Amino acid sequence: MAARRRAFAALLGEFRRTSVLVPLGDGPGPDEERGLLTADLNGIRFILAFSDEQALARYAVARGEAGREWTYQTVLGARLLDVAVPAAGVPCGVALDCADGEEGMVFPPVRGIVPDEAALDFDMDADRDAGGVA
Repeated sequence: MAARRRAFAALLGEFRRTSVLVPLGDGPGPDEERGLLTADLNGIRFILAFSDEQALARYAVARGEAGREWTYQTVLGARLLDVAVPAAGVPCGVALDCADGEEGMVFPPVRGIVPDEAALDFDMDADRDAGGVA
């Protein structure tokens, strides 16, 4: 179990330091007004991110949309987790390379991955009652 935690911590650190591609959603309007592409699963929103254009292309093929143009932004992983996730206003995480099966990675909205105020497993009142800093 400890080895798995260390391996995940290493992957998380690498993701935070790496720029990824984040497609823009299908909304109307100019690119700068469109939101990031997301998918909802069991009440949690996931921002879809891709490690490179090939991973994004595999996603497009899996959706049957390989022929369309995919507009994307390049965003640092840390910025997705620390800024975009809390800004979502709903429980939110990041799914990396989601068309790649077991090669993909999910960063759920839990403490240690996203800021405490955006984490599903963080209760500020319970933390304060337990002597934590709020």
